[in-house]
Amino acid sequence: MKRIYNHHLIQTVLVEKTDNLILQLFRYCFVGGLAFLVDFGVLFFLTDVFHVYYLISAGISFFMGLIVNYLISIQWVFNQSKIENKLNEFTVFSIIGIIGLGLNEGLIWLLTDICHLHYLISKIITASLVIFWNFFARKIIIFSKP
Repeated sequence: MKRIYNHHLIQTVLVEKTDNLILQLFRYCFVGGLAFLVDFGVLFFLTDVFHVYYLISAGISFFMGLIVNYLISIQWVFNQSKIENKLNEFTVFSIIGIIGLGLNEGLIWLLTDICHLHYLISKIITASLVIFWNFFARKIIIFSKP
């Protein structure tokens, strides 16, 4: 019986479509973590290997993370969209991400140039704040019930 319950719990948490806000937030944090790894890796690679200015690297890396986030979010996190046209959906998703990018860039700059933290530490702090903006804005504007 316990094995059946565990299988059902794993199925519910990891596989089935859901409208449960807590479960969607959990999944979004996981997806955000994957997107963050892409973002962080590209940021490090561009800045430390190719010596691209860290704010330019942060913009490029944030966009790469945005693409990963969108592709996984529409398949796994959010159950339905208010926007039927996928191009329009991605556009709105991206606009929310661009606002997040503005928050990302501003906070990284503030923490790095003003507070004198290492840019990667700034990125970790910033990402943990921007993920909540992105989730709730996307949930309310795109992925809540019409």
